[in-house]
Formats: sequence, structure tokens, C-alpha cells
Amino acid sequence: MTEAATNAADRTYDVIVIGAGPVGENVADRTSAAGLSTVIIERELLGGECSFWACEPSKALLRPVIARAEARRVPGLRQAVAGPLDVAAVLAHRDEISHHWRDEDQVDWLNSVSVDLIRGHGRLDGPRRVTVRTSDGGTVRLTARHAVAVCTGTTTALPDTAGLDSVRPWTNREATSADHAPGRLVIVGGGVVAVEMAAAWQALGSQVTMLVRGDAGLLSKMESFAGELVADALREAGVDIRYGASVASVFREGREVRLTLSDGTKLAADEILYATGRAPSTRDVGLDTVGLTPGDWLTVDDTGLVTAVAEGWLYAAGDVNHRALLTHQGKYQARMIGAAIGARANGEPVNETPWGAHVTSADHTAVPQVVFTDPEVASVGLTTREAQRTGRRVEVVDYDIARVAGAHQYAEGYRGLARLLVDVDRGTVAGATFVGPGVAELLYSATVAVAGEVPLERLWHAVPAFPTISEVWLRLLETYRDRHQPRRTPPAHS
Repeated sequence: MTEAATNAADRTYDVIVIGAGPVGENVADRTSAAGLSTVIIERELLGGECSFWACEPSKALLRPVIARAEARRVPGLRQAVAGPLDVAAVLAHRDEISHHWRDEDQVDWLNSVSVDLIRGHGRLDGPRRVTVRTSDGGTVRLTARHAVAVCTGTTTALPDTAGLDSVRPWTNREATSADHAPGRLVIVGGGVVAVEMAAAWQALGSQVTMLVRGDAGLLSKMESFAGELVADALREAGVDIRYGASVASVFREGREVRLTLSDGTKLAADEILYATGRAPSTRDVGLDTVGLTPGDWLTVDDTGLVTAVAEGWLYAAGDVNHRALLTHQGKYQARMIGAAIGARANGEPVNETPWGAHVTSADHTAVPQVVFTDPEVASVGLTTREAQRTGRRVEVVDYDIARVAGAHQYAEGYRGLARLLVDVDRGTVAGATFVGPGVAELLYSATVAVAGEVPLERLWHAVPAFPTISEVWLRLLETYRDRHQPRRTPPAHS
């Protein structure tokens, strides 16, 4: 069915999906594959935040930054990349990656998997009912036979700072779609969005100042050495990082943003980016019509069912359920949840399938994440602090990645660190963090080790290719083995 055919006032589907980002698309794909009639509702662009204002455009901005930094560490190549980046070319490539903020290809894909589309603002209107105010001003009333899935994601959580409403601050959307590099950019925050955008815009010509509330450092939810190494690199690139700094008030005078910090310090900038966390996009999706509070996160069980709603028809997938605010994790949830909806609708078991149960077990044990800065940060599973907080008995194993032969081949003056957390009771990997150039490609092997609970004695027989950075796995395991089985002194020869 095409978009033009959605003008009927009342329709009934097996499944209604609100939100057509990557998460909603995957839910719809799986329910359609299960033979269920499915409609998806989107008020902006199909592909959502990730495709147009987050993952895809941000990585398009960062890839030339990282590639140039790595090339500058390669003898014989560094002279060829000594100059500045071609900002116009980088932004043009970003526009191509973002399909110039058009979604025709996504519409074609929906048609190919037999999912209907209604463009407009969808709101719950009681159990199994959704009302859509369409983009042309009409109204469509929908009823679901089996399930409604809310996949509306998140938006930037802005603080209650004096004057902020009048400043027109950047959020991730403006930061990833800007058509020029501001001369001076202040970034409020120290998390993933903050460090990635600091790396990108500093390299593209802005003078970046980061204001990080508190003294926990950058990337405070990850291992502390990750934030420290990233901070060192950002400072070397020219970024001004200020800890314990919070904005008391802000106003715009002409084209200039004026800030006053809590300690009275005055700053001026051309733009200010707030990267201060995310809030659920549930304020206007009709939660009150099913007994929930607008603006709240939607708590779900491991099959995606919203636990506070009776009769098992309302699901929530992706960022909106607050389990793991990462696109790939939301897509994983969507695959499991869509399959669970299909299984229940067809009277099939949810917990017994050839591919395992339709439950989101990885949300609890094996959530991978990459921070695309220079150096990269890749992590999965527990951090040391999380293990301590939850009482999990782990042993920390660290190894300097620069000692691996592959690191010398990769870059001159390589700096990086790898950490494994070994579950001492199970003899498995409970968490892994890698920091350094090129470490993102180490992450899937770590995710398999954590999600599969692979015993260390089996990992010992997974042979890394030489000379690659992946040899750090062998060195980590050797370090752990030698700690528990010291090397023997060779016998004396007569």
C-alpha cells in the first residue's frame, strides 16, 4: 500500500507501530514477516534520528577526522595529510550520507516488505486504538487486533537554565546538520555526543570549549581510563576542557552567545551545543489514555511488553524503554519484540524457537558501544564500577595495546589500553573495554565472548591473526593465565 492510499478514516491492522526510525522499521519488518498486517506511523522522516541527525551524519563528520589522525601516525604518509580538512567536501559527504534529509528510499523499502505507512502524528486513544493526525490535516483512526508498539525514541534533555529558551541552542540535530563550522563552539556535557562532536568540529575549524559538570571526567559511565585518554587527545587537538563547570545563565546578543558560569566566569561563543542527556519522546503519544503518565519512560519486560498496561497488547522498543540508548541495541530489541508479537499472535511459544527465545537477554549482559573519537573507545558488558556496585566478583586484567606487534604496524606512537573483567566464579568474560586507534573492530569478538559466556579455556584456543591489533586478546589471556599459573623455572642442564 502506498502513502496515498491511507486516506480511509477507519482501519484495522494486526499491528500498529508508532515511530519509523530504525527500531520501528525493524518491529514492522518482523511482524510483517510473521504474516501480520502492519502499519507504521511517522510524523517526520522514515529512518528517524539515527539516519538523519545522529549515528549516520555524525560518523560521516568523524570519519575524515579519524582517518587523518591515523594517517598522520604512518611514516611516509603524514606529510601528505599535513594540511587542514576540506570542510566543504566533508559536509557534502555528510549530506550524501544523510540522503539530503529525504526518505524516498525508506518508503521503497517499506513497500517491499508489505508494511503500510501513514505520515502524521500518532497518539494512543485507549486500548489497542491509535488516532493519527495526518500531515495533510486529516484524521485516521486505527485499531490493532494484536499489538501497538511505541518506538518514538528520545529527544535532547535540556536543563532549566536562565535564558536558554531565547538562545536557540544546538542539540544533536543542529550539530550533525550544520552547514558551516562556527568559529567558537561551547559544548555543555561530557558524554558520547559531547566528545564526538568536540572531536568533529574542532577538526573542522571551530574552537571548542567543553563545560563538564562535576569532576568525574569525560565518558563517566565507562572505564575511567577511557575518558582520560580521550580527554588527552582532545586537548592535544586544541579543545579547552573545563571540569566542575556549569552554566548559570545564557543569552544571545546579535549572533553571539553569552554565558555566565556558576562561578561567575563569563564566556562568549558563536553557538552552544547541549549534550546533557536524553528524555523519552512520550509527552504527546496519548499515554494518559491507557493509564500512563505522559513524558515517562516505558518500562517493559524481556519481550517488550509494557508492564504497567494490562492484557498484553502495548509494547515499547528502543530508547523509549530506557534499557540501552543505542541504535543497534534498539534494533536488536525490535527483532526480538517483533518476533514475540508474531509468535503470540500465531499461538506459538515465545521461549522455544530454533533461534532461541524471543527475549532481549543481551540488554542485561552484553550491550556493545563504540565512541568514534581519536582514540576510539569500544566496550561491552560490565565496567569495573558496575561490577563493584552489583557485587559481581571479577578480576581486572589490563594490557597496553602498544605492546602488540599489530599496533606498531597500525600507527607509529600508538597509545591504547585494553581491559578484561573476568568473572572469577564462572571463568568467563564479564566485560571488556578497548581504547586506541582501530579498536572498534575488536568489539564484536568481545561481544560474542560476553553474550556466549565462552569459557576462558576455550578462548585460549581462538587464535588471533598476526600482526593485527586483535592479538591483544592473546596477551590479555596470557596475563590472566600467568597470574594464576606462574611460569616455571626451566631445569638446570648438566
